[in-house]
Amino acid sequence: MAHLIDRRLQGKNKSAGNRERFLRRHKGQIKEAVARAIKGRSITDMEKGEKVSIPVKDINEPNFGHARGGIWETVSPGNEEYQAGDQLQRPKGGGSGQGKGKAGNSEETSEDDFVFELSQEEFMQYFFEDLELPNLVKTQLQAVTEFKQQRAGYTISGTPSNIHVLRSLRGALGRRIAVGGNARGRLQEAEDELEQLQRTAFEDDHRMLALKNEIAALRSRLAAIPFLDPIDLRYSNRIKVPKPTSQAVMFCVMDVSGSMDQQKKDAAKRFFILLYLFLQRAYEKIEVVFIRHHTQAAEVDENEFFNSRESGGTVVSSALNLLAKVMHERYASSDWNVYVAQASDGDNWDTDSATCRELLVNTIMPAVQYYAYVEITEGEPQNLWEEYTKIPDEHPHFAMQKIASPADIYPVFRELFRKQET
Repeated sequence: MAHLIDRRLQGKNKSAGNRERFLRRHKGQIKEAVARAIKGRSITDMEKGEKVSIPVKDINEPNFGHARGGIWETVSPGNEEYQAGDQLQRPKGGGSGQGKGKAGNSEETSEDDFVFELSQEEFMQYFFEDLELPNLVKTQLQAVTEFKQQRAGYTISGTPSNIHVLRSLRGALGRRIAVGGNARGRLQEAEDELEQLQRTAFEDDHRMLALKNEIAALRSRLAAIPFLDPIDLRYSNRIKVPKPTSQAVMFCVMDVSGSMDQQKKDAAKRFFILLYLFLQRAYEKIEVVFIRHHTQAAEVDENEFFNSRESGGTVVSSALNLLAKVMHERYASSDWNVYVAQASDGDNWDTDSATCRELLVNTIMPAVQYYAYVEITEGEPQNLWEEYTKIPDEHPHFAMQKIASPADIYPVFRELFRKQET
């Protein structure tokens, strides 16, 4: 039997270079697809890949072809309508394509769409690229879960360096006892009978000869049992398990009053996504709690959190009171590491801002690991900002920054969560 060995470069991934060129060529369309996916995807599903469709007409490449040239005539087989020399009239109007599917901006793919899958790494690359991340930080946030080696019993295959000697010898001893048990018992009986015959006055020569032959055969059979057989070998088995980490809960608090338009909500979602990915690298289990507020606060799901439209005034203390209640009822155990991210345009009732500061200083900050407040506004800081500036003096793990445009999202995030010097 002949074995073929492919020693060419990228033997198993021969299309990797073509795929990279394809992604570079259609970068703009892929970024649009990623942007649509971010809007319709939940925060906890950000690290999955994405199916992208591109119109077939956009992926054609120019190529050279050789024309037939000259003057030529032809008649197709089975033709009953035309004869040689007949001239065909050009059809009136445009073409009559038979493509199926919906036109326009519909997200449904048609038969004229080229559909392919973005991997997890590629999707995260395009997601971070819009935030102007440094390459080092891209690598860190895209890093996979770290694992550690842990012993998990024994296996029948492995490398010689992993052979477990004691377990292998124990198995060999058991095999020799099981295989030679009957022969060893019969050997003992034959030796006892031969000894008795040798002590008697009337020796039976034929019986003694038969016993001697049987004893020799039994000893040869026992000697043929190998001391160590390949089936006795046992190897130490090691498996990869995630590094043990504690669990965390992330509270997302956002103002959804009339002043928070969709652009500000999209900026807040980007910030919350970065925070979730950041915490996911440190904690194996993360729960996300969404709290929205205008004059009243409510705990909602992610879809309602980002897409609901409200109008009216703003009472931030309603959200902080609900935050304290949920934290006390469901996450009061010391096993939970609590993180809070609050996004607002800073607009609040004047008398309520002082109440918010007291709630944070006396109730919330002693129970959380970190509290980040981002004010999404292009104008001057509001009264809530003025009150919050007094909190870091008493609780250093309270941080606040302002976001004026989408380009500020990652610099603000990096400033809020930079490594603290000891």
